[in-house]
Amino acid sequence: MVTIRDVAKESGFSSTTVSIVLNNAPLARYIPETTKKKIERVAKKLGYRPNLFARSLRSKRTHTVGVMVFDMTDPYCTLILRGIENSLYQSSYLPILTDVHNERSRFERYLEMLLDRRVEALIVLANWLFVNIDVLADLEKSSIPTVLIGRSLQTDFASSITVDNEMGSRLAVEHLHSLGHRKIAFIRGPKTLADRAPRWKGIRAFAKANGMTLDDRLVVDLPESRDPTSSFEAGYKLTEELIKRKRPFTALMAFDDMTAFGAIRALAKAGLRVPENCSVVGFDDVAASSLYTPPLTTVRQPMEAMGAAAASIVVDGIKTVLEKREASAVHRKMAPELAVRESTRSLL
Repeated sequence: MVTIRDVAKESGFSSTTVSIVLNNAPLARYIPETTKKKIERVAKKLGYRPNLFARSLRSKRTHTVGVMVFDMTDPYCTLILRGIENSLYQSSYLPILTDVHNERSRFERYLEMLLDRRVEALIVLANWLFVNIDVLADLEKSSIPTVLIGRSLQTDFASSITVDNEMGSRLAVEHLHSLGHRKIAFIRGPKTLADRAPRWKGIRAFAKANGMTLDDRLVVDLPESRDPTSSFEAGYKLTEELIKRKRPFTALMAFDDMTAFGAIRALAKAGLRVPENCSVVGFDDVAASSLYTPPLTTVRQPMEAMGAAAASIVVDGIKTVLEKREASAVHRKMAPELAVRESTRSLL
């Protein structure tokens, strides 16, 4: 194993100088650039690799970021994780990934384990089941930069990345309205889910501004569930229920893409073709949306960008802590966009 002494001997500089350069210590700024480059060239030539464990003991740093996901099987997570991983990689931080299985006790235990391993920051793909002020209060005491994705607690210590849900739902209903649809069925999210209220607010605001009547008998709610794929089955059953109510509708707006997939299946079983007999719109733009039959029109959340933004915020937060500057939470709301595909058609 190549040591600092080996690099010092080969480069002709003292072990102290080599150590300062290779560890990028504060005194490195006083060492000439030519000296630094020679030392780095020799280290690379000899195949020197720093002992990261020893370095972390000296510097009290781990260059790790805890990433907590509420359910790894949720297709919503995939692109967000890609964005997090790419951004942390570019900043030379190692993500430690945990899947809490939608269990509060598992979340609390993993949080304790991550803190014991001295992660320098935390990113939480949040949902309504476990993220609350009481649980995250421990993070505030630890001075660990924290970002929640998908949920904003509007606290002073936890930053957040969310999508503009109100804008997204407005884009979807505006699209259906522009195609001539007036009798629209809605499958809303579970009552305790934070995204539900702003999405419904966006729909109601558009309806009011455009004189569109919302029929209460064409509005149903997804049940609470810990299984992210259960919305497919729920979408199927709720669409069957809407059909049985004998209230005609020419379009259906689903809370998310999985719900939309279930709705399309139920419509097909009832002999209703999409989009010929009923247009369907989803929300999220998960990977399967463009591959489904028909390809789903949906509101696209910028999921990879959301993950990258969260990673960028925690990296900046770590720098703030190291420089002993006062940190402030960042709350960023990102704009969605409508992905128009083949599940919607014009009545005009």
